[in-house]
Amino acid sequence: MPNRRTALHTASALLALALTGPALAQTYPDKMVKIIVGLPAGGSADMIARTLGQKLNTQFNQPVVIDNRAGASGQIGMPVVAKSPPDGYTLTVSPASFLTTNKAIFKSLPYDPEADFKPVSRLVNQPMVLVVNNKQKYPTAAAFLAAARAEPGKITFASSGDGSPQHLAGLMFETRTQARMLHVPYKGGALAVNDTLAGNVDALFAVLPEALPHIQAGKLHALGLMSPQRSPTLPNVPTMAESGLADLNLSAWVGLLAPAKTPKSIIDQLNRAVQTAMDAEVKAKLASSGIEVATSTPEELQRIIAADIKLHAELVKAAGLTPQ
Repeated sequence: MPNRRTALHTASALLALALTGPALAQTYPDKMVKIIVGLPAGGSADMIARTLGQKLNTQFNQPVVIDNRAGASGQIGMPVVAKSPPDGYTLTVSPASFLTTNKAIFKSLPYDPEADFKPVSRLVNQPMVLVVNNKQKYPTAAAFLAAARAEPGKITFASSGDGSPQHLAGLMFETRTQARMLHVPYKGGALAVNDTLAGNVDALFAVLPEALPHIQAGKLHALGLMSPQRSPTLPNVPTMAESGLADLNLSAWVGLLAPAKTPKSIIDQLNRAVQTAMDAEVKAKLASSGIEVATSTPEELQRIIAADIKLHAELVKAAGLTPQ
């Protein structure tokens, strides 16, 4: 009799475990969903998160709250998500750098970019653009490069933090043109833009949507896009290749991720919700800001992360940087 009771208990436990994923998916979401962004409000990743959140709010008929946990190049916000219950109620909208470049920039991280998260979908691609506030001093990308080579380490460039897309773009520029500049990190893209506008730094390799309003207002001057083709929002700005600087293509993607052990049923439900959310209205809205909607499957985003970890590590190594 005890053996029979044990067998029944084991069978019941296994059945409950097997049904956990589908059961969660059937009831999910039945309360507030939190999306953590490891950057300050006002940057492009934050704007993308808020645009997505509004759409998911409507779909889920539940509040979707954006929680900014800025600082330390993602090392404040990302661990919160990694350690959260894997139930789909705590997610992150993350720039690529928190999942890729950080692994090469820092000796250790309070999270594992691959092991601690389960990808849901890439959301967007964003081209990088070199901007300055003094067009007379740096009229073209070629002139900027000549100045950087003439006085190694003197020209300053801002970024939203060590390992950020802006930092990586600067590293790529230095490594592939044999120039040397001084990196000035900030706690977010908006702060980096503001100090470039104020003239406290010479240049910024900006994520296009962060710099676009200031370019259109004539306060920042775009010298070259780090993309294979020109942007429809800035048709008169040449690519780096058109400026004579080859092999300088870099896109700052942004993705949606969940804690690692989130059931596949919830990941798939979230992925479907993302595909619906990034509709024609969102595409048009983001395109006007220089952002390309580029959703993916969870598996595609996993492959992108793995490939970019390798690429970014090569760039950091080529730049001769020592992990911090």
